[in-house]
Amino acid sequence: MPAAHAYHDQAGDVFAAHAAEGPHNAYTDRPAVLALAGDVAALRILDAGCGAGHHAAELVGRGAEVVAVDGSATLAGHARALLGERAEVRQHDLDTPLEFAADASFDGVVCALVLHHLTDRARFLGEVRRVLRPGGWFVLSTTHPVSDWRYFGGSYFDESWVEMPMADGISMRFQRMTLESLMTEVLAAGFVLERLVEPKAVEALRAVNPERYERLTDRPSFVALRLRRP
Repeated sequence: MPAAHAYHDQAGDVFAAHAAEGPHNAYTDRPAVLALAGDVAALRILDAGCGAGHHAAELVGRGAEVVAVDGSATLAGHARALLGERAEVRQHDLDTPLEFAADASFDGVVCALVLHHLTDRARFLGEVRRVLRPGGWFVLSTTHPVSDWRYFGGSYFDESWVEMPMADGISMRFQRMTLESLMTEVLAAGFVLERLVEPKAVEALRAVNPERYERLTDRPSFVALRLRRP
């Protein structure tokens, strides 16, 4: 089903194009998320909020069986075009239960730059825990609270919903959260923290866009966690 928070229509096309080669996605967040996932060969992985399918494509290329879901029909279409028959792609609103997934049916879950868009994070995190097998891992990334604070100003502890311009009059809506709130929510959902990273751009960006490389290695944009279901 479509999701109110997802990138629909033109917004989905703009996001898909940016995610393919954009400095924030392709050179900063995605390498960090995939590094935290580690060796995925022969694992069954849920890509929750798959966007245009770039994480899923990398995971499949490394030997994983992937189920990729997104609330946007536009982005699910991009993901299907990229993945073909190599992965199962579903349109699904992550603010609703993952009724398509059985208990303990995945070895790992990836959720890249999605959590801050959701209106019912507690239910989503509970659903992730439910579909993970005991001992399974959950790799999550979201906007860095300090980055949001620098951009929007005001109080660091402001957790209001905000709009950030993307392109051509298109903006993305998400909820600011502090690091304390993020950690409280994932721990309350029953996960154990294994690692927390503040991703920097990878070296390859320096040759492509030196100015953006310097910016993305000087200040945080995202925070990424590797969690485990006990």
